Amino acid sequence: RRLERAQEMARRLEKAQIPGALEAVLAEVGDGAITRSHFARFLVKTGRADSINAVFKKYLARGKTGYVPNNWVDLASAVQWIHDAGGQAVLAHPLKYNLNGRYLKRLVTDFAAAGGDAMEIISPQQTPVQRRDLWTLCLQHQLTASVGSDFHQPTTWNELGKHLYLPDDVTPVWANWGLVSKRLTQEPEATAVLSAAPTTSMDTPR
Repeated sequence: RRLERAQEMARRLEKAQIPGALEAVLAEVGDGAITRSHFARFLVKTGRADSINAVFKKYLARGKTGYVPNNWVDLASAVQWIHDAGGQAVLAHPLKYNLNGRYLKRLVTDFAAAGGDAMEIISPQQTPVQRRDLWTLCLQHQLTASVGSDFHQPTTWNELGKHLYLPDDVTPVWANWGLVSKRLTQEPEATAVLSAAPTTSMDTPR
């Protein structure tokens, strides 16, 4: 699906007199997954814009020349495919889907019901209240926990591995892998900060 989307993005860019996008992106990615960021870097390198942000605004945002919407698989199928491949299904960066509290709870509930294994509860730039909300949902649905920076490339606002500490009462998803120790070295105040965070209604849109 990602390759088909990339092919369509390249076709639209070529129609706009920007040839060679797919070939350049495939040369960079190899066997990896293609994203809009790869096209953005190509467009910056070829002088179509001065920055990644400018490329997205001009070419790759919704409604622009190179934008192609994602064709998402349903949640149950995605979880099943991951399990069939021998993996564990993890719900990544749940706060980045622009859901209000009610729909966030529904997403996690549906994910757990589909057999999901873990959810990402800690990432940089979260508030203590946001971390507490995800922590609570993780415990309620008896999921294991993961952390992540959503790091794709060096930027000024997204640092690799910054502030990724789990509280003591969740089980890390990697505890089942036998590859590393049970948890990351934890900042002493990590659990205290979560415990002290003011409670909010997750039915309140944010």
